[in-house]
Amino acid sequence: MDISVITTYRCNMECKMCNIWKNPSDKTKELKPSDYEWFPDNFFKGCNITGGEPLMRTDLEEIIEVMFRKAQRVVISTAGWHTERILKIAERFPKIGVRVSIEGLSQTNDELRGRPGGFDRGLKLLLGLRQMGIKDVGFGMTVSDKNYKDLPWLHELAKQLKMEFATATFHNSFYFHKYDNEVKQKDKVIGAFESLIKTLIKGKHPKEWYRAFFNYGLINYSRGNRRPLPCEAGEENFFIDPYGEILPCNGMEPRYWYESMGNIRDYNSFNDLWKGEQANAVREKVRKCPKNCWMIGTASPVMKKYIKHPTKWVLKNKIKSLLGKEICTDGVPYYDVGQDPLQGNLKEDNFKKQAS
Repeated sequence: MDISVITTYRCNMECKMCNIWKNPSDKTKELKPSDYEWFPDNFFKGCNITGGEPLMRTDLEEIIEVMFRKAQRVVISTAGWHTERILKIAERFPKIGVRVSIEGLSQTNDELRGRPGGFDRGLKLLLGLRQMGIKDVGFGMTVSDKNYKDLPWLHELAKQLKMEFATATFHNSFYFHKYDNEVKQKDKVIGAFESLIKTLIKGKHPKEWYRAFFNYGLINYSRGNRRPLPCEAGEENFFIDPYGEILPCNGMEPRYWYESMGNIRDYNSFNDLWKGEQANAVREKVRKCPKNCWMIGTASPVMKKYIKHPTKWVLKNKIKSLLGKEICTDGVPYYDVGQDPLQGNLKEDNFKKQAS
């Protein structure tokens, strides 16, 4: 499984789509690097070191050192502001992965992230990492009606630099401390995703084709529909917050539900917590969670697990692209793999049924 380590809720950026910077964690109560030794060695496939801004931790290198003993792959998610510090970390850990959040070209990025010069620092970091020979490098953007025009240009930049490029769109949750994120110009944002899908499906590598399917899911999410594949948060992946709470995901909203699977300080071992009554109770809530989130952390695992479903879409549309036919992005299919019909169905009547 994969683990996402929220090292801190402190952040030096002031993003318009996220208020985590207004709700910092107490650094005196954050987990110490030694606390992460609680996890078993060589257990996780992937570890995402995130925040807030993880570079706010002065002991970040020590946390990374511990997590490299726990996971096969470790990736830092960052705004890229602390360019020189990250480059030094990459010198010490040449197998580290780095993902930089870039929300558009220079002016757009700096406006949305609330710090002038952010784009320049992020780009400098990406180029510096590539110059060092760090292979696992990429960036991504949260697409909205504020920056959709820059989507094709950032994708082209990633292609030219031969870097990974990820997409997301507005979400509301406890993690972002936002409950009013809304794409108001849906047609324009969906149109930008449609153009990206057509570009990706024409690509040479299968990874691009499956990324087209992921972006297809973002269109579906933007339209308010149920997830095409189930959410299995708390099974295939989980988060640990700065205080040691194990959370199934970062998409929970208190108005629907919010619950921890347990705190690492209350259990002798990961196995005791993971197989405990509280963790199982949270998984039951996930199975009936009314939210229809479509984020890479919960979408990617189920795309791989139920691979035949996205594969059918990929093959069908790859053939269409080769024949010069139009790719249809309407009517995203709902794949029934035995999930609870209430999951991802945010209609008020269904939510009331669940609550009762």
